[in-house]
Amino acid sequence: MTQPVIGFIGLGLMGGNMVECLQKNGFEPIIMDLNKDAVAAAVARGATEATSPKALAEAADIVMLCLTTSDVVEALMYGDEGILAGIKEGAVVIDYGTSIPASTRKIGADLAAKGAGMVDAPLGRTPAHAKDGLLNIMASGDKETFEKVKPVLDIQGENVFYLGALGAGHTTKLINNFMGMTTVCAMSQAFAVADRAGVDRQQLFEIMSTGPSNSPFMQFCKNYAVDGVSDLGFSIANANKDLGYFLKMVEDMGTRAQIAEGTSANLQAAFDSGMGDGNVPEIFDYFLKLAK
Repeated sequence: MTQPVIGFIGLGLMGGNMVECLQKNGFEPIIMDLNKDAVAAAVARGATEATSPKALAEAADIVMLCLTTSDVVEALMYGDEGILAGIKEGAVVIDYGTSIPASTRKIGADLAAKGAGMVDAPLGRTPAHAKDGLLNIMASGDKETFEKVKPVLDIQGENVFYLGALGAGHTTKLINNFMGMTTVCAMSQAFAVADRAGVDRQQLFEIMSTGPSNSPFMQFCKNYAVDGVSDLGFSIANANKDLGYFLKMVEDMGTRAQIAEGTSANLQAAFDSGMGDGNVPEIFDYFLKLAK
């Protein structure tokens, strides 16, 4: 596929920068988003705004989604004005968000019935990496479909991983986020317990960071708990959503993940206390004030 027409829905921090990266590489995407300022900025660089998901799909060879939840993805896929109503035979939908694998596989089957393909391709790294085409992309789906869109994925990502059958990308991302967010919650609580026990947080960091517990996540937690700098760039609300998706995925497998249940309960409690917009290491404040 050479210079395909790209439709892109979801111009948040990550998606907006991904669109800018595509534009810097010669694409003139068709776009949609509820944020009219984000749309206007992309249009000023040469993009075209679509009137509906159906109209966008009718015009695009590749439909890219960078959205918040599986419910939003499904809402845009289905219905009289949805992507499925307009998708072209041979087109490919790429879901860059973090979605429930069972939902992804259902959408993929419905697209296949119309002669279209799907790749789930959740992302690693930051919006700054997105602007420069340096994302980590965890892609999965039919191998032929993946190879069809890989030249575009290579523009957007420094590291593009192919993980196998559709849904494997979202599965891997949820496992990755379970590990990462559990680590941040555990380390943030360690700093909070140290503070309440009268142990100097900086000294605790110096001791822990000389051993195998040291990691970039520990540094993010230290930056907030010790230095007051919140720089992870991933919100408690998003982490809470992803842990909920992880637990749903595990339930669909017929098992349970008790450690994830604990992480999810803490994230939900912090979210319920009004901390959803804060970065995940800020859960330190929740732990610091937690009473018996």
